[in-house]
Amino acid sequence: MRRIGISALFALAVALAPQQARAQAEEQNLVDRATLSLREVLDLGDMSDDARSLLRDARAVMVCPRIFRAGFVIGGQGGDCVLSARDGGGSWSSPAFMTMGGGSIGFQAGVQDAQVVMLIMNDRALNAVLDSQFKFGADAGVALGTLGRGISGSTTAAVGADIVTIARARGLFAGVSLDGSLLSVRSQSMRAYFGRDVSPRQVVVGMEAHNPGSDPLRAALMQASGPATAARPAQQGSAPPAGPAAPQAVITPGPGPTTGAVGRESLPAPPRN
Repeated sequence: MRRIGISALFALAVALAPQQARAQAEEQNLVDRATLSLREVLDLGDMSDDARSLLRDARAVMVCPRIFRAGFVIGGQGGDCVLSARDGGGSWSSPAFMTMGGGSIGFQAGVQDAQVVMLIMNDRALNAVLDSQFKFGADAGVALGTLGRGISGSTTAAVGADIVTIARARGLFAGVSLDGSLLSVRSQSMRAYFGRDVSPRQVVVGMEAHNPGSDPLRAALMQASGPATAARPAQQGSAPPAGPAAPQAVITPGPGPTTGAVGRESLPAPPRN
């Protein structure tokens, strides 16, 4: 009887292993797409310097590789996101997994998808986001701002906002409106990616869990939030200044769509408190 029980447990473990591997692969794919989206959103021409300047002061960052919006009278939008925060030493955490969804009623028609980056500027906003369910626009103590034209319906300008949103949008809508959207934790994704039950607060604030697969995302955040380097315009007819070559980008998109491979870089695990 004991042998039968052990055999049954072994068979169950063998059966569940492929499912767990697939689940972790799906979450890793989301992290990889978030890494690519971060670079693409922060390189939006004239906004790039402003975005990176804000990122240098941000407490945390949420990246949504694809927020999909569709509507005809009754509309809805949603997408999956990853959240990373940094400590006082500048080290970024592994990501927590979130999902966003919302609906609206009114005259509207169109389809749009957007890459969205949210810069969370202070602990007050981060604590609000880490609540069990955070609704954009419902918390009077958290001011939402935008940078650029990809987001509509913000309550304040980027300067002085608690959460600054930046979007790279495609489609027929004028802009993605986050007002009324509900942010929730993807608990199953957290379990699949870290191999145990952990909360977003444990991962991004306590830095109690780490997955090396998130190192490219952490490296991209470290690079984008690093100190600004002043560039002098080259004078006509003058040779370029001698010196070491500029550092290469950490993220290495593969050929094809933005779901390509992400260059891997080994980083030390975030410090544990």
